[in-house]
Amino acid sequence: MAKANRVYKIQVPVVKNQEIESTVIDITYQGMGVVKVDNFPIFVVDAIPGEIVHIIITKVLKSYAFGRVLKRIKESENRVQNANKIAITTGIAPLANLKYDAQLEFKQHQIEELFKKVNLAVDVAPTIGMENPTEYRNKAQVPVQMINGQLETGFYRRGSHRLVPIENFYIQDAKVDEAVRVTRDTLRELGISAYNEETKKGVVRHIMARRGYYSHELMVVIVTNTKKLPESEAIAQKLSAKLPELKSFIHNINNHDTNVIMGQWNQTIWGEDDIHDQLMGKDFVIGPNSFYQVNPQTTSVLYTLAAEKANLKSTDIVVDAYSGIGTITLSIADKVKRIYGVDVVEGAIEDAEKNAQNNKVENAEFVLADAPEQMAKWATEGLKPNVVFVDPPRKGLTQELIDAVHDMNPETFVYISCNPATLARDAVQILAAGFEIDGAVQPLDQFPQTTHVESITIFKNTAY
Repeated sequence: MAKANRVYKIQVPVVKNQEIESTVIDITYQGMGVVKVDNFPIFVVDAIPGEIVHIIITKVLKSYAFGRVLKRIKESENRVQNANKIAITTGIAPLANLKYDAQLEFKQHQIEELFKKVNLAVDVAPTIGMENPTEYRNKAQVPVQMINGQLETGFYRRGSHRLVPIENFYIQDAKVDEAVRVTRDTLRELGISAYNEETKKGVVRHIMARRGYYSHELMVVIVTNTKKLPESEAIAQKLSAKLPELKSFIHNINNHDTNVIMGQWNQTIWGEDDIHDQLMGKDFVIGPNSFYQVNPQTTSVLYTLAAEKANLKSTDIVVDAYSGIGTITLSIADKVKRIYGVDVVEGAIEDAEKNAQNNKVENAEFVLADAPEQMAKWATEGLKPNVVFVDPPRKGLTQELIDAVHDMNPETFVYISCNPATLARDAVQILAAGFEIDGAVQPLDQFPQTTHVESITIFKNTAY
């Protein structure tokens, strides 16, 4: 006789609106404090490890819950007094309540723990930080909503599409914040409405502003749901009068029901189609849809260190996967014999080729293709680079790309990562492909006040 299947119900030890007192034991990757009741995790905004907090449970799910601090019974010595509360609660800067040295230690620890989870023993160096870990972002993409009949700019409250009006974004270049405010005020003056996701009516979805850190050239983009931007010439006249650094004002259309902020259609209303900035002695063209590192101060440190760790030689053939507009490719081109870049974004490759031409770099070649597919094609064609650089998106590498690197048989494989979870996962496969980690994983704080961490890992081919 068959036994009936038993259903075991997990006992949840807390209920909504329950109040508890507990010690914060950790921080999540979203920057929330962790307390536990009978090993059941509760995530709490603005709570730091070591603090004893009195909290109220605000939401209960099957395997975890959320809580809110009612009172701090004991504060951590790592707490920043008078921290920017809006930056914390919206998630713009979830670590703004944590002293900067502690932020750097948290990021080092984050990488260590993720490698432990995949059973890899690695050394992780202390995180390289910034002298001024605020006002560093050179780009803002700010949502727009009508609130009480007035067009507002700000940031969504965590886990919602409720806009919190914000004047100062704390981690953005002050000139970028100013550009957003001036654009917002101009739209108000001219009576232009914000797009409403529910009614599908209205015009403006986002304001995007980006500024060259070294060039001080400013671009403003207004993203609309409509095919026309009302009063576009009047907007241009007002912005150019109030923003002396403005070099480019662009209308972007995104009329798709999507989380993607920028559409693919751009019209230059005033000034140039793009702006420029300098990085590691090279000049880069930056269009409205271009990917360009948002923190150029640490980017130069990141790329310089990656090149040093790669031990590049003038005889080297190099491949740069996920090359974007050519920032890594062109910054190291003068150190090697030849370098190949690949990216799937057509505009990025066009910018990369333009950047190579502008900087008179003749030993770089760019290919428009999906990086894993192109890497496999190059391997089949017999391309044998000495060094391969990868700087992939947060989802990390595919097995196809790792296999292609194995077939290319380079001496050195340089992995620049923006997501330590996928780095640790990929490292297992890279080691299985015949590489070993050379030295320590080096974290860099590309995104201070947030939980994100950039890192450099050098893999050496065991066949050499």
